[in-house]
Amino acid sequence: MREPAVLFYCQHVLGVGHLVRSLALARALADRFRVVLLNGGPVPRGLPRPAGVEFVDLPPLGFDATEHLVSRDPRRPLERAQRERRETILRTFHHVRPRAVMVELFPFGRRKFAGELLPLFEAARTARGHRPLLLSSLRDILTTGRRDQARCDERACTLANRYLNAILVHADPHFARLEESFRPEQYLRVPVHYTGFVVAGAARSPAGCCRRRLIVSAGGGLAGGPLFRAAVEAHGLLWRRERLETMVVAGPFLPEADWRALRRTVREVPGLELRRSVPDLGAELCGAAASVSQCGYNTALDIVRARVPALVVPCRELGKDEQCVRARRLEQLGAVRVLEPELLDGPTLAAETRALLGFRPSPVALDLGGAQRTVALLDAMLATAGLAPAAACEGVAAESPGGPGG
Repeated sequence: MREPAVLFYCQHVLGVGHLVRSLALARALADRFRVVLLNGGPVPRGLPRPAGVEFVDLPPLGFDATEHLVSRDPRRPLERAQRERRETILRTFHHVRPRAVMVELFPFGRRKFAGELLPLFEAARTARGHRPLLLSSLRDILTTGRRDQARCDERACTLANRYLNAILVHADPHFARLEESFRPEQYLRVPVHYTGFVVAGAARSPAGCCRRRLIVSAGGGLAGGPLFRAAVEAHGLLWRRERLETMVVAGPFLPEADWRALRRTVREVPGLELRRSVPDLGAELCGAAASVSQCGYNTALDIVRARVPALVVPCRELGKDEQCVRARRLEQLGAVRVLEPELLDGPTLAAETRALLGFRPSPVALDLGGAQRTVALLDAMLATAGLAPAAACEGVAAESPGGPGG
């Protein structure tokens, strides 16, 4: 019997968090399904594409510093790229004939991509024969605080109720629940399933012997400039007194001008290393004395798994607040210390890092089985719909219906 096909759409615009999580999910799904991944943004060099996953690379789009949609391909103006993407998405859908369509974040985010996603949703809803399941794949905490937040939530709820078969929240419900960051007035009629957090790579144990080194990172790096500049200034203070080495991992999306300026600044500075990227940040953290970072989904999970003393400076670029919420919840659990971004400068970061060296993070028991539980959930949903044989689904966490009003 041929494996059922899953069409997975992922669009990352500011960092790599959404892409890393989606690749981890695609890798797990590929053990059970044929997975075709519609990739909407550039894949950073050094980030491996999972074996067994078929990639359809759309003309890459992203956001500029003011959150305007731009083409990442200089050969394609924005309107041409959008037209080609719509055509490719629908052509791929009809060619693959998937049993399930999984879309990362939309309609709870990615509003600027509605022009290509709503035609896909409508094609799935009106497909002849077996109508594919349509699922939204969400991180733990949605962005709130927009001026038009209430209107956005109402529109998302309307679209979810019209099109979706289920919502997969990749979080531990004891840490974050959908209704805490999604509050429409109307009733959300779609089943909500909490899968647990999705982690990339194998489980690791904290290193027994740590190198006396501070690791500074900011996810993809697009908004990491202020943190890196403060870290370079703080290093001079920390190196003189503590002889603490610093490794700055700039990230693949740090703007080239910022990268060149950093390279000039750190040239021949003793004890300071600058890297564009590392193969496995989690492994680096396991062998470090301390971490300073932002608080994106993947970085936060790497910190929790490594149990490294960590200071997080949550990113508030473009009014986004999900990192601040995540940081404060981890702080309440004793897993991290938090420095508000408006307080960030070199001397303050040096003082906070000195205090961090005496900090012992509390172990945090979060459900990290999100990738495999997503496979089991999808298998069970397809079996219920009569589209695929059921696999063992022991331990599947589901709540139906869920969310606001549930």
